[in-house]
Amino acid sequence: MIDPASLTADLIRCASVTPTEGGALVLLEKLLSKNGFSCTRVDRGGVSNLFARWGTGKTFGFNGHTDVVPVGDIDAWSVDPFSAEIIDGWMYGRGATDMKSGVAAFAAAAIDFVLQTPPDGSVVLAITGDEEGPAKDGTLALLDWMQSKGEKMNVCLVGEPTNPNEMGDMMKIGRRGSLNAHFTVIGQQGHSAYPHRANNPLPAMTRLMDTLASSTLDQGTEHFDPSTIAIVTIDTGNPATNIIPSQSHATVNIRFNDIHSSASLTKWLEVHTQKIGAKFGVEIEMRVHISGESFFTPPGELSNLVARAIQVETNRVPEMSTSGGTSDARFVKHHCPVVEFGLVGKTMHQVDERVEVAQIHQLKSIYSRILRDYFT
Repeated sequence: MIDPASLTADLIRCASVTPTEGGALVLLEKLLSKNGFSCTRVDRGGVSNLFARWGTGKTFGFNGHTDVVPVGDIDAWSVDPFSAEIIDGWMYGRGATDMKSGVAAFAAAAIDFVLQTPPDGSVVLAITGDEEGPAKDGTLALLDWMQSKGEKMNVCLVGEPTNPNEMGDMMKIGRRGSLNAHFTVIGQQGHSAYPHRANNPLPAMTRLMDTLASSTLDQGTEHFDPSTIAIVTIDTGNPATNIIPSQSHATVNIRFNDIHSSASLTKWLEVHTQKIGAKFGVEIEMRVHISGESFFTPPGELSNLVARAIQVETNRVPEMSTSGGTSDARFVKHHCPVVEFGLVGKTMHQVDERVEVAQIHQLKSIYSRILRDYFT
C-alpha cells in the first residue's frame, strides 16, 4: 500500500517552483515505473511533463501538476516552505494543497488499484510542470504528444482543489472563460495650466473603465453564475502635477459563462473602445489575451460516478459547480469528458500553505473508489 501522505511530503520537498522540475517528476516516474506503469517524459519548451500508462483498452485518465507558485515572503512562513513539516495534524509546504497532495493521492490509489485488482482496461496519469506558468508547454504538450502517438483517455479527472470548506462540498463540471483586455489611450502631452493645448487621455480612460465596469453582461445561466468584469489596473506613471500625460494604460479581466465567447466579447469591447475614442478624440489601442473559453461537461455518467464516490466516502453530496478560476481542464475538455475534484483549497498560494494529513488519506480513498466503480 502506497502512503499518500508520505508521497505528498516527498513531492513538497522537491522545490519545483514553475517552471523548475525540482525532482518531482523524476520521483513520480521512478515510483510509477517500479510499479508497472510505462512512463514517458514529454518535455517541451523547457517544461517537464510526464505521461504514465498501465494496461490497455478502456482508459481512466488523471491530470495534475507538480509545479508550484513562488513562496513569496519566506520570512513570513512559520516553517521552511519545502520541509513538509507536520504540526498538529497539518502538513505545511508550498504545493501542499495545490496540488502535490492531489497528485500523490491519485498516484497512490492507482498503484494500489492496478496491483491488487488489475482492471480490464488502463489507467493514465498526465502530469505537467507548467500549470502555474504560461501553460503553453504543459498539459497542451502532453495532449499534442498523445494525439501524435494515438494515446487516448476515455474520461479524465483533474485533481485541482475544488472544495471551499469541507471535503465533499464541491466538484467542478466546467469553468468560466477568462479574458484580459489591455488598453492604451494615446493623447497629447501638455502643460496642465493650458489644457486646451493638450489632449488628455485620462478622461477617455476613466470613461471607458467606468463604462465597462458598470456593464451587466448577463444574469447567468442554468449552470453558470453571471459573467463578471473587473478593472485590475490603471497606470499612467505621471509624478508631475503640471504635466498632462500623453498616455494611460489599463487592464480589465472578464470571467464569462457559456452565453459568451472570447470572440463575441472582443467585438463588444471594440464597440465601446471605438465609441469612446471618437467621443474624446483620442486613439485607443486594445490588446486581448484569452486564457481560456468557458466549458461545461453536462451532468451524466462521469460526474455521477465521481459524485457517488464522494458521497460514500464523505457523507456529503457535492455541488456540481462551474465557479472559480481557470484550470488545465480547459485543455482536456477538447480530448475527452472531464471533471475536477480535489482537496479543500483554503490555503493554496498562501503563506503557510498546508493540508490536513487525514484529508490526503481521505482523498486517496475517494480516488480509489472512483477507479473501482469505473471499471466495474
